[in-house]
Amino acid sequence: MRFKDLFVIIVIFLGIASFSGFAQDKPKVILDADTANEVDDAYALSIILMNDSIDVIALNATQWQASQWTTEKSMEDSHRLNQTLLGIMGLNTKTNRGGASRMYDWGDRAQHSAAAYDIIKQAKAQKNGKKINVIALGALTNVASAVFIEPGIADNIRLYWLGSTYDFEKGILRRDDFNCAMDSYALTHLLFSTVEMHIIPVSVASKMTFEYQETRSELENHFLGGFLIKVWDDHIDGGRTQRTIWDLTIVNAFLHP
Repeated sequence: MRFKDLFVIIVIFLGIASFSGFAQDKPKVILDADTANEVDDAYALSIILMNDSIDVIALNATQWQASQWTTEKSMEDSHRLNQTLLGIMGLNTKTNRGGASRMYDWGDRAQHSAAAYDIIKQAKAQKNGKKINVIALGALTNVASAVFIEPGIADNIRLYWLGSTYDFEKGILRRDDFNCAMDSYALTHLLFSTVEMHIIPVSVASKMTFEYQETRSELENHFLGGFLIKVWDDHIDGGRTQRTIWDLTIVNAFLHP
Protein backbone atom coordinates (compact mmCIF):
# COMPACT_ATOMS: atom_id res chain seq x y z
CA MET A 1 0.00 0.00 0.00
CA ARG A 2 1.34 3.42 -0.94
CA PHE A 3 2.04 5.91 1.85
CA LYS A 4 -0.25 8.55 0.29
CA ASP A 5 -3.11 6.04 -0.16
CA LEU A 6 -2.88 5.04 3.49
CA PHE A 7 -3.32 8.59 4.76
CA VAL A 8 -6.25 9.16 2.36
CA ILE A 9 -7.97 6.09 3.82
CA ILE A 10 -7.43 7.35 7.36
CA VAL A 11 -8.77 10.83 6.56
CA ILE A 12 -11.89 9.29 4.98
CA PHE A 13 -12.35 7.03 8.00
CA LEU A 14 -12.17 9.94 10.42
CA GLY A 15 -14.77 11.82 8.39
CA ILE A 16 -17.16 8.86 8.43
CA ALA A 17 -16.61 8.27 12.14
CA SER A 18 -17.64 11.80 13.02
CA PHE A 19 -21.07 11.21 11.44
CA SER A 20 -21.60 7.64 12.59
CA GLY A 21 -21.49 8.35 16.30
CA PHE A 22 -18.45 6.06 16.65
CA ALA A 23 -16.36 8.92 18.00
CA GLN A 24 -18.88 9.55 20.79
CA ASP A 25 -18.43 6.01 22.11
CA LYS A 26 -14.69 5.65 21.85
CA PRO A 27 -13.25 2.15 22.24
CA LYS A 28 -10.61 2.00 24.96
CA VAL A 29 -7.23 0.71 23.82
CA ILE A 30 -3.98 -0.28 25.49
CA LEU A 31 -0.98 -0.15 23.15
CA ASP A 32 1.95 -2.48 23.83
CA ALA A 33 5.03 -1.91 21.68
CA ASP A 34 8.73 -2.71 21.29
CA THR A 35 9.14 0.78 19.85
CA ALA A 36 12.94 0.95 19.86
CA ASN A 37 13.32 -2.34 18.01
CA GLU A 38 12.19 -1.45 14.49
CA VAL A 39 11.06 1.53 12.43
CA ASP A 40 7.47 0.34 11.98
CA ASP A 41 6.35 0.80 15.60
CA ALA A 42 6.71 4.58 15.53
CA TYR A 43 4.70 4.84 12.31
CA ALA A 44 1.93 2.55 13.58
CA LEU A 45 1.74 4.29 16.95
CA SER A 46 1.58 7.70 15.27
CA ILE A 47 -1.40 6.65 13.17
CA ILE A 48 -3.49 5.38 16.07
CA LEU A 49 -2.46 8.14 18.50
CA MET A 50 -3.59 10.74 15.95
CA ASN A 51 -6.99 9.05 15.63
CA ASP A 52 -9.58 10.96 17.67
CA SER A 53 -12.07 8.09 17.54
CA ILE A 54 -9.85 5.92 19.78
CA ASP A 55 -9.25 6.37 23.51
CA VAL A 56 -5.68 5.20 24.11
CA ILE A 57 -5.52 4.77 27.88
CA ALA A 58 -1.93 3.49 28.10
CA LEU A 59 1.19 2.98 26.02
CA ASN A 60 3.28 0.09 27.32
CA ALA A 61 6.87 -0.79 26.48
CA THR A 62 7.70 -4.41 25.77
CA GLN A 63 11.09 -6.08 25.58
CA TRP A 64 13.01 -7.60 22.66
CA GLN A 65 15.93 -8.85 24.72
CA ALA A 66 16.43 -12.12 22.82
CA SER A 67 17.11 -10.36 19.52
CA GLN A 68 20.58 -10.57 17.98
CA TRP A 69 20.59 -6.79 17.64
CA THR A 70 19.03 -6.02 20.99
CA THR A 71 20.24 -3.20 23.22
CA GLU A 72 21.38 -3.60 26.81
CA LYS A 73 17.96 -2.55 28.12
CA SER A 74 15.54 -3.01 25.24
CA MET A 75 12.36 -2.37 27.20
CA GLU A 76 13.77 0.83 28.71
CA ASP A 77 14.78 2.07 25.28
CA SER A 78 11.25 1.43 24.01
CA HIS A 79 9.80 3.19 27.05
CA ARG A 80 11.98 6.23 26.41
CA LEU A 81 10.99 6.36 22.74
CA ASN A 82 7.30 6.04 23.69
CA GLN A 83 7.64 9.06 25.93
CA THR A 84 9.52 11.00 23.23
CA LEU A 85 6.75 10.35 20.70
CA LEU A 86 4.02 11.39 23.12
CA GLY A 87 5.98 14.52 24.02
CA ILE A 88 6.29 15.58 20.39
CA MET A 89 2.56 14.95 19.92
CA GLY A 90 1.69 16.91 23.06
CA LEU A 91 -0.17 13.96 24.59
CA ASN A 92 -0.28 13.00 28.27
CA THR A 93 -1.13 9.33 27.66
CA LYS A 94 0.06 7.12 30.50
CA THR A 95 3.24 5.14 29.77
CA ASN A 96 4.10 1.88 31.52
CA ARG A 97 7.29 -0.10 31.72
CA GLY A 98 6.88 -3.76 30.82
CA GLY A 99 8.92 -6.83 31.67
CA ALA A 100 12.65 -6.49 31.10
CA SER A 101 12.98 -9.91 29.43
CA ARG A 102 10.86 -12.86 28.32
CA MET A 103 8.72 -14.87 30.72
CA TYR A 104 10.47 -17.40 32.96
CA ASP A 105 10.70 -21.12 32.23
CA TRP A 106 9.35 -22.42 35.55
CA GLY A 107 7.68 -21.42 38.81
CA ASP A 108 6.20 -17.93 38.67
CA ARG A 109 6.70 -17.48 34.93
CA ALA A 110 5.28 -13.94 34.85
CA GLN A 111 7.27 -10.76 34.35
CA HIS A 112 5.77 -8.55 37.04
CA SER A 113 5.64 -4.99 35.71
CA ALA A 114 3.60 -1.82 35.66
CA ALA A 115 2.36 -2.78 32.19
CA ALA A 116 1.12 -6.20 33.28
CA TYR A 117 -0.67 -4.84 36.34
CA ASP A 118 -2.27 -2.03 34.36
CA ILE A 119 -3.64 -4.60 31.91
CA ILE A 120 -5.03 -6.51 34.90
CA LYS A 121 -6.60 -3.34 36.32
CA GLN A 122 -8.24 -2.35 33.04
CA ALA A 123 -9.47 -5.88 32.32
CA LYS A 124 -11.06 -6.15 35.77
CA ALA A 125 -12.83 -2.84 35.21
CA GLN A 126 -14.78 -4.26 32.24
CA LYS A 127 -18.43 -5.00 33.05
CA ASN A 128 -21.43 -6.54 31.30
CA GLY A 129 -19.40 -8.61 28.86
CA LYS A 130 -17.25 -5.73 27.62
CA LYS A 131 -13.58 -6.24 26.86
CA ILE A 132 -10.49 -4.07 26.94
CA ASN A 133 -8.72 -3.85 23.58
CA VAL A 134 -4.99 -4.52 23.61
CA ILE A 135 -2.95 -3.93 20.46
CA ALA A 136 0.42 -5.66 20.81
CA LEU A 137 3.14 -4.82 18.31
CA GLY A 138 5.90 -7.02 19.70
CA ALA A 139 6.52 -9.83 22.17
CA LEU A 140 3.45 -10.81 24.19
CA THR A 141 5.32 -10.76 27.50
CA ASN A 142 3.20 -8.09 29.21
CA VAL A 143 -0.18 -9.44 28.10
CA ALA A 144 0.65 -13.07 28.89
CA SER A 145 2.15 -12.11 32.26
CA ALA A 146 -1.07 -10.30 33.16
CA VAL A 147 -3.14 -13.39 32.31
CA PHE A 148 -0.69 -15.64 34.15
CA ILE A 149 -0.93 -13.50 37.30
CA GLU A 150 -4.74 -13.16 37.11
CA PRO A 151 -6.20 -15.96 34.94
CA GLY A 152 -9.72 -14.68 35.52
CA ILE A 153 -9.16 -11.62 33.30
CA ALA A 154 -8.70 -13.67 30.11
CA ASP A 155 -12.33 -13.33 29.05
CA ASN A 156 -12.14 -9.54 29.47
CA ILE A 157 -9.34 -9.02 26.92
CA ARG A 158 -9.56 -8.62 23.15
CA LEU A 159 -6.04 -8.91 21.76
CA TYR A 160 -4.82 -7.70 18.37
CA TRP A 161 -1.36 -8.98 17.52
CA LEU A 162 1.10 -9.15 14.65
CA GLY A 163 2.98 -12.42 14.58
CA SER A 164 3.39 -15.99 13.27
CA THR A 165 3.55 -17.09 9.64
CA TYR A 166 0.64 -18.85 7.95
CA ASP A 167 0.61 -20.78 4.69
CA PHE A 168 -2.98 -20.45 3.52
CA GLU A 169 -2.58 -23.07 0.77
CA LYS A 170 -1.13 -25.80 3.01
CA GLY A 171 -2.84 -24.70 6.23
CA ILE A 172 0.46 -24.64 8.11
CA LEU A 173 1.19 -22.24 10.97
CA ARG A 174 4.79 -21.41 11.89
CA ARG A 175 5.84 -19.66 15.07
CA ASP A 176 9.47 -18.80 14.39
CA ASP A 177 9.20 -15.15 13.33
CA PHE A 178 10.58 -12.27 15.40
CA ASN A 179 7.59 -11.50 17.65
CA CYS A 180 7.10 -15.20 18.41
CA ALA A 181 10.78 -15.82 19.11
CA MET A 182 11.06 -12.92 21.55
CA ASP A 183 8.78 -14.79 23.98
CA SER A 184 7.55 -18.15 22.75
CA TYR A 185 6.11 -19.12 26.13
CA ALA A 186 4.01 -15.96 26.27
CA LEU A 187 2.45 -16.79 22.90
CA THR A 188 1.76 -20.40 23.87
CA HIS A 189 0.20 -19.32 27.15
CA LEU A 190 -2.22 -16.98 25.37
CA LEU A 191 -3.06 -19.46 22.59
CA PHE A 192 -4.19 -21.94 25.24
CA SER A 193 -6.13 -19.30 27.19
CA THR A 194 -9.62 -17.91 26.55
CA VAL A 195 -8.30 -14.51 25.45
CA GLU A 196 -10.02 -13.37 22.24
CA MET A 197 -7.16 -13.10 19.74
CA HIS A 198 -7.07 -11.39 16.34
CA ILE A 199 -3.79 -12.15 14.56
CA ILE A 200 -2.22 -10.86 11.36
CA PRO A 201 0.62 -13.18 10.28
CA VAL A 202 3.86 -11.53 9.19
CA SER A 203 3.45 -13.30 5.85
CA VAL A 204 0.43 -11.04 5.27
CA ALA A 205 1.97 -7.93 6.83
CA SER A 206 4.93 -8.18 4.44
CA LYS A 207 2.79 -6.45 1.79
CA MET A 208 2.87 -3.14 3.76
CA THR A 209 5.96 -1.55 2.21
CA PHE A 210 7.05 2.09 2.21
CA GLU A 211 9.60 3.68 -0.12
CA TYR A 212 12.07 5.98 1.64
CA GLN A 213 12.03 8.91 -0.80
CA GLU A 214 8.24 8.88 -1.12
CA THR A 215 7.82 8.66 2.66
CA ARG A 216 10.28 11.50 3.23
CA SER A 217 8.46 13.65 0.68
CA GLU A 218 5.01 12.95 2.17
CA LEU A 219 6.23 13.74 5.69
CA GLU A 220 8.16 16.86 4.78
CA ASN A 221 5.59 19.29 6.22
CA HIS A 222 4.03 16.97 8.80
CA PHE A 223 4.58 17.83 12.46
CA LEU A 224 5.88 14.29 13.10
CA GLY A 225 7.94 14.19 9.91
CA GLY A 226 11.31 14.97 11.46
CA PHE A 227 10.84 12.37 14.21
CA LEU A 228 9.61 9.59 11.91
CA ILE A 229 12.33 10.08 9.33
CA LYS A 230 14.97 10.20 12.07
CA VAL A 231 13.70 6.86 13.41
CA TRP A 232 14.23 5.41 9.91
CA ASP A 233 17.66 7.03 9.44
CA ASP A 234 18.99 6.14 12.89
CA HIS A 235 18.09 2.45 12.80
CA ILE A 236 20.89 -0.10 12.66
CA ASP A 237 20.13 -0.59 8.95
CA GLY A 238 18.99 2.99 8.39
CA GLY A 239 20.30 3.16 4.83
CA ARG A 240 17.48 1.02 3.40
CA THR A 241 15.50 2.55 0.55
CA GLN A 242 12.39 0.46 1.30
CA ARG A 243 10.91 -0.91 4.50
CA THR A 244 8.08 -3.15 5.55
CA ILE A 245 6.01 -1.19 8.06
CA TRP A 246 4.77 -4.39 9.68
CA ASP A 247 2.90 -3.00 12.67
CA LEU A 248 0.76 -0.68 10.59
CA THR A 249 -1.20 -3.71 9.35
CA ILE A 250 -2.57 -4.70 12.76
CA VAL A 251 -3.32 -1.05 13.65
CA ASN A 252 -5.26 -0.67 10.40
CA ALA A 253 -7.08 -3.94 11.02
CA PHE A 254 -8.31 -2.46 14.30
CA LEU A 255 -9.21 0.94 12.83
CA HIS A 256 -10.87 -0.51 9.71
CA PRO A 257 -12.37 -3.87 10.70
